[in-house]
Amino acid sequence: MSATTTPASQKSRRPTAWQLLMNNRLAAAGFYIIAALVVLVVAAPILPIDNPDTIDLAGRLQPILSDGHLLGTDHLGRDILARLIWGSRVSLAVGLSASLIAAFFGSLIGLVAGYAGGRADNIMMRGIDMLMAFPYILLALAIVAVLGPGLMNALYAIAVVNIPFFARNIRGITVGLAHREFVDAARLSGKSHTSIVLTEILPNVLPIIVITMSTTVGWMILETAGLSFLGLGAQPPQADLGSMLGEGRSLLFTAPSVSIIPGVMVFIIVMSINLLGDGVRDALDPRLRAGALNRPLPVTRIDRADRSETSAAGKGAALSVENLQTGFESTQGTMPAVKGISFAVQKGECLGLIGESGSGKSVTALSLLGLVASPPGVITGGSVAIDGRDIFSMHDTEIASYRGSRVAYIFQDPLTTLHPLFTVGEQVAEAVRAHQQVSRNEAHAKAVALLDTVRIPDPAKRAAAYPHELSGGQRQRVGIAMALANDPDIIIADEPTTALDVTVQAEILRLLQALRQERGLALLFITHDFGVVAEICDRVAVMRHGEIVETGKTADILGNPQHPYTQRLIACVPRLGQGKAFLEGLRQLPKVEGV
Repeated sequence: MSATTTPASQKSRRPTAWQLLMNNRLAAAGFYIIAALVVLVVAAPILPIDNPDTIDLAGRLQPILSDGHLLGTDHLGRDILARLIWGSRVSLAVGLSASLIAAFFGSLIGLVAGYAGGRADNIMMRGIDMLMAFPYILLALAIVAVLGPGLMNALYAIAVVNIPFFARNIRGITVGLAHREFVDAARLSGKSHTSIVLTEILPNVLPIIVITMSTTVGWMILETAGLSFLGLGAQPPQADLGSMLGEGRSLLFTAPSVSIIPGVMVFIIVMSINLLGDGVRDALDPRLRAGALNRPLPVTRIDRADRSETSAAGKGAALSVENLQTGFESTQGTMPAVKGISFAVQKGECLGLIGESGSGKSVTALSLLGLVASPPGVITGGSVAIDGRDIFSMHDTEIASYRGSRVAYIFQDPLTTLHPLFTVGEQVAEAVRAHQQVSRNEAHAKAVALLDTVRIPDPAKRAAAYPHELSGGQRQRVGIAMALANDPDIIIADEPTTALDVTVQAEILRLLQALRQERGLALLFITHDFGVVAEICDRVAVMRHGEIVETGKTADILGNPQHPYTQRLIACVPRLGQGKAFLEGLRQLPKVEGV
């Protein structure tokens, strides 16, 4: 098979934040409404509208669509449209200004407290707690009462009561970042604390600050309108939306338009800003962008254009994969990750799936039982058969019943897959009870027996240990014990020895070999280590760019690789004593596009 290439039309291009925002219809609607309002209020001084403060008692309380007054007049004869435009100008300016002030001081407090820790953190956050102990609107009223009624005083009050919201959020994120490895590396490089906060911490929390601002501007406009409604914000004759509501409340039954119109404007502004804020949050968060935080489906979404029949080679195999195609949905369509691969694993056989990082090995393994997260994953073609039955034609509950019983999975890093708050014995017992009708005591006894099977010393005592109390090799053995809990026919091992040292790796490989021979398991072993392949695999399939470029017996592939990509992979394994000849040998190999 020749080297594969990715057509230019299929190359994945990360969508811009603007594209993501516009793809969200509600957020786009909020953006256009706010943009139109901003243009309108900025252009207020040059618009052909009446002076919002001109009183005309003879023309008071005119209805909507009156001559010369599109939205009518209020109780003093002032044009409601003019006051609405100028009032929206004031409300938007105050809301945005208050949000900026609260974001600046709140984020500053959160950054300093989270990074400094200790006494400084305790003192600053206890002050924030004191502010949060008061209902925010009552605190704002108290501040305005001290400073006196007025629009600027209302702005300061709203900003102050929202500072704790920013401080709490940013402090929590900063605490999590303050002792990360990249921050420790910056300290070791000799950077000052100020430089670390500004160059290492701040860029990581800036998206959160922007997201928080975008979702709080609307609330600040409401709070400012509330103070003006009570007569503590904008003072006559100045108009803002809150004061217009306050002036029109006594006319709600005689002239309802006087209060309803500014009320509707407040609703439109706040709703549009909130919708836009949600869109900004989604556009700035790559996990939300990819659908990683959406509620996943029970199995990977299946949208097959074809249902390939099991080939002659796959009939009678424990696991047969035919023309499997898996992709990930994005704003530019479905991006293929696995492109029509086929292979079969016989009972008692070990097939090694090998390739560089990003070649599609793990996506292949997760696709076999519909474990690729949807959204955004989708299976677009092919079939996976276990003992001749097409998995993708089964009901969701039946597919779920295969997981952990007929087919088991061993993950690469057991520390991230084992639950940190439960003992390993409880977790192995849970795997037993998920598929077997046994009591808790029976499940625990079987868990201890399984830990003994995978050669964990003193299994009864170790069953009471938490994952962090075990070594990397012991945690991996626990993962194998969980995989064996229900006597599976097939085990998928996704690079289970990558994070282990050489001695522990050899022990795990010997254990898998022994279990495979004792139980007749079919083993799909995913790795990028040809040394591991040579030791444990009967056959090898070499994967590149989502396709299998070469397959055959292990001895044949390692001894006489045919595909240029396989040749280069094997040649990249250094041998003792080669010296400069190692690099010379790589230069002489056939070129492979993309390598």
